[in-house]
Amino acid sequence: MKIADEYIRLHPRSAQLYEQARKLFPSGVTHDIRYVPPFPIYVERAQGGRKWDVDGHELVDLVMGHGALFLGHAHPRITEAVWEQARKGTHYGASHELEMEWARWVKSLVPSAELVRFTNSGTEATLMAVRVARAYTGRPRILKFNYHFHGWHDAVVGARYAESLDAPPPGIPQAVLEQTVSVPQGDLAAVEENLKRGDVAAVILEPTGASWGTLPLSPSFLHGLRDLTTRYGVLLIFDEVVTGFRVSPGGAQARFGVLPDLTCLAKILAGGLPGGCVAGRAEVMDIIAFHNDPNHDVTRRIFHPGTFNANPLSAAAGVAMLSSIADGQAHARADALTYRLVKEMNRILARQEVKGCVYGLASYFHIVLGRECPHPEDGIEWPLGDSRLPPRMDRAVGIALKQAMINHGVDLMGLSGGFVSAVHTDDDVDKALEAFEASLSDMHRDGFL
Repeated sequence: MKIADEYIRLHPRSAQLYEQARKLFPSGVTHDIRYVPPFPIYVERAQGGRKWDVDGHELVDLVMGHGALFLGHAHPRITEAVWEQARKGTHYGASHELEMEWARWVKSLVPSAELVRFTNSGTEATLMAVRVARAYTGRPRILKFNYHFHGWHDAVVGARYAESLDAPPPGIPQAVLEQTVSVPQGDLAAVEENLKRGDVAAVILEPTGASWGTLPLSPSFLHGLRDLTTRYGVLLIFDEVVTGFRVSPGGAQARFGVLPDLTCLAKILAGGLPGGCVAGRAEVMDIIAFHNDPNHDVTRRIFHPGTFNANPLSAAAGVAMLSSIADGQAHARADALTYRLVKEMNRILARQEVKGCVYGLASYFHIVLGRECPHPEDGIEWPLGDSRLPPRMDRAVGIALKQAMINHGVDLMGLSGGFVSAVHTDDDVDKALEAFEASLSDMHRDGFL
C-alpha cells in the first residue's frame, strides 16, 4: 500500500475531525506548519516523549510543542507548578512575585539580560525588540538576513524569507517593506555597506543560522557582526526564540560568547505555556520605563500593554522549567540522544544509498533527502560552506517523509526535522531510527527517492 493510502487508512478519526475543522478555520488549521495534506493528525494526550492520536496510535514525538517542551509533555514539576498556581488564580490584573522570580532566572542564565520585559509569544518579542531599537537609536531601518525567521509581523516577514518571495507579500504596505533590508547570511561586507548609510537601527538574526539552523551560521560571523554593529552604533538583536535555553542553558550567546544588545526569547522560556520576552542592556530597555515626566512618557517612551504579559500560569511554568534546566544536565542528556540519532540516521542513508543528510546542533536536527549534501564530519553539525540557500528538499518528498514516519510511529517537526527533549529515552531513539529506515524503504517503493 502506498504511503499516502496507508496514512489515510490508519487515521479515519483524524480525517473526520479535519473535515469539521475546515468549517471552523482557514484550511482547517490554527498554525501554518500543521497544514499537512491530506489532513493533519489529531492528538488526544501526551506524556514525556510520546503522544497518542485520536485513532489510538502511539507516537514518538519529535515536535515537542514546536520546540517549547524541553522537559517533555506533562512534566510532573511543571504540571504541579501550574496546578498549584491555577488554584490561587490565573490572572491577578496586578504585579506578583512569580513574575520577578521568572525574570531573575532569565537574568541568571542569559548573559546579556540586565532588564526583562515579558510578552506572550516570540513574534511579540521580536516586534518589541524592533520597536525598542528604532526608538532608542532614532533610526528607521532594520537589517535582517535571508531565510531567517522572526515571526509574522510586518517589520520582518516582508523581507526575503522564501526563494519564491520576489513580489511583496500581501497585506504589507510598500512603505513598510522599504524599512527592512535583507542580505545573505555570512556576508559582513553587505552588512557594512548598509550600516554605512547611517539609518539602520538594528541587525536581527537567528544566531545559529536561518530557519533554526537549517542553513548553519559560523560563530565567527557573530563575532564580526558584533564588532560592526558596535562600530556603527547599531543595536544587535539575537532572536533566540528557538535557541534560547536549548543550545546551552544561556542560549547561543553563552555558547558562542557573543553578547547582543537585545535578546528575544519564547518557547522553552515559558515551560510549554504561552510566553515570550525581550531581555537586554538596561540602557536600551529603559526606553520602556516610566520617567514620571508627562512629556517624556508620552513622546519618548515605548508604550507596551498586554493583558497576559507575565501571567501567573506562564510564570509558574517558566520558573519550574528554567530552574530545572539551569545546571545543564538536561542539555547533556538531550544533546547525547540527538548525537546518536543524527549519526545513525546518516548511516541509514549511506546504507540505503539515499542522497541526503541529517545534521543539527545541540538537541535539534534537520533532514534533507533526494539531493546531494555533505554528512557531518565530526559530531552532528553540518560542514559549513558558501551556500546562501538552506538545503531544503522537494515539498512532495517532505510530505511523503512526514506521512511515512507517522505511519511508523514517529512525528517530525514540520516535514523535515525535530527537537529532542531531555526526557526522551534510548528506546525512543531506537523507535525513531526504525521508523526512518522503514520510511526510506517505503519512499523508495513509491518513487520518491
